[in-house]
Amino acid sequence: MKRLIIYESIHHKNTEKIAKVMGEVLKAELKNPKDVNVDDLKNYDLIGFGSGIYYGKFHKNILELLKKIKSEGKQRVFVFSTSGQGREQYNESLKSELKEKGFEVVGSFACKGFDTYGPLKLIGGIAKGRPNEEDFSNAREFAAELTII
Repeated sequence: MKRLIIYESIHHKNTEKIAKVMGEVLKAELKNPKDVNVDDLKNYDLIGFGSGIYYGKFHKNILELLKKIKSEGKQRVFVFSTSGQGREQYNESLKSELKEKGFEVVGSFACKGFDTYGPLKLIGGIAKGRPNEEDFSNAREFAAELTII
């Protein structure tokens, strides 16, 4: 089974940390959206899409990539994010878009990540020290469950 995790991680590398943990469990390749050849996506059995959350949305590079891709039959995908609040509801828009494109969304994961984006910088940020070991453990467990599905 060939697996890929596509992620964008900018400010504090929160999403990259989670992507690497999941990648180890899934034995997945890790790529930045700008390094993805959309024609090659058909070669993967499981694809993860993740980024930090910016004003309630995924990073623009993930969203731009989604505009260019389509499912090659019922391809399995999952969504993950990091944000100051760690709300899984932020993943809903991406999950919906992937479903509309014909992908089978098999999971969603979110956790807190140190956030100094926009006005949060003025107060020193929120969710300091996150993701932490508990978040990494949860990410490993989530990824392990994907191997069973």
